[in-house]
Amino acid sequence: MEKKNIDWGSLGFGYMETDYRYLSTYKDGKWSEGELLTDPNVVLNECACVFQYAQTVFEGLKAYTTEDGRIVTFRPDLNAERINASAAKLKMPTLPDGMFIDAVKQVVKANSAWVPPYGSGATLYVRPYIMGTNAVIGVKPADEYQFRILTTPVGPYFKGGAKPITIRVSDYDRAAPNGTGNIKAGLNYAMSLYNIVDAHEKGFDENMYLDPKTRTKVEETGGANFLFVTKDGKVVTPKSNSILPSITRRSLIQVAKDYLGLEAEEREIYLDEVADMAECGLCGTAAVISPVGKINDHGKEICFPSGMEEMGPITKKLYDTLTGIQMGRIEAPEGWIVEI
Repeated sequence: MEKKNIDWGSLGFGYMETDYRYLSTYKDGKWSEGELLTDPNVVLNECACVFQYAQTVFEGLKAYTTEDGRIVTFRPDLNAERINASAAKLKMPTLPDGMFIDAVKQVVKANSAWVPPYGSGATLYVRPYIMGTNAVIGVKPADEYQFRILTTPVGPYFKGGAKPITIRVSDYDRAAPNGTGNIKAGLNYAMSLYNIVDAHEKGFDENMYLDPKTRTKVEETGGANFLFVTKDGKVVTPKSNSILPSITRRSLIQVAKDYLGLEAEEREIYLDEVADMAECGLCGTAAVISPVGKINDHGKEICFPSGMEEMGPITKKLYDTLTGIQMGRIEAPEGWIVEI
């Protein structure tokens, strides 16, 4: 299919309406057979559970054009597992085996003209979500739900591509902008919006959140996981049961070990050891890895010289290897790449 006439290289990380979206509804205890729709608008009752009690979960993954012209996605089975785990936490019905990946394949194939060409630096972002849709005024789960997937072509998550970003150490917890305690369950980002807007207004790209109990251990930012490289070349990421189980982070750890022969581990990382790290990056579906240049701890700056002008050498190897796998330039581990 001929690609849309878009200046792919100038895309930012924003929404652009595509031709089709996917919908399946849950009613009377079962999911309907999914369908593709052309209307991007969603009409719900004013008392729908998603509006009254925010009963909704979402995922994010990408579709790519590989070097040999195929359209693929990256490890969608893990997104399927994670959306069901999130749904279960909010007492929502889970998706049957195979439904998630089948739905992703349908909607990406239908929007293949919107999948950016290889080498453009852009990708098709895929946003699956489930929400409670029937009217609920008492505090209880909904009885009816919609599983939807929208797509949109996107460029880099952080403006400037590989430009290093600046982070501040937040005074508050990941999901409690007013310091009322950590209620994050890895389900949505709404409670972090106050903090991210405040950070941007003060000249920072992101917030570093610490563990709510001791406020001494690194956890994550509002939209990505941390990845550090020690001075002796070991790749380390924070270990915590309250941060998002990032698919990108897990993949990078495996890439470090199996492709680059590096030591890599997930462990508790204390804020007072961050200054001794050689490299720092943020990793996630949207950004892959973005280099961190500075972390501001209440006026005290922690700088990462290897990443001030460009990615540090090990971070760059990780980025190049993972994106090479995603784009088909490097052979992928079994099951990582799903062709549309």
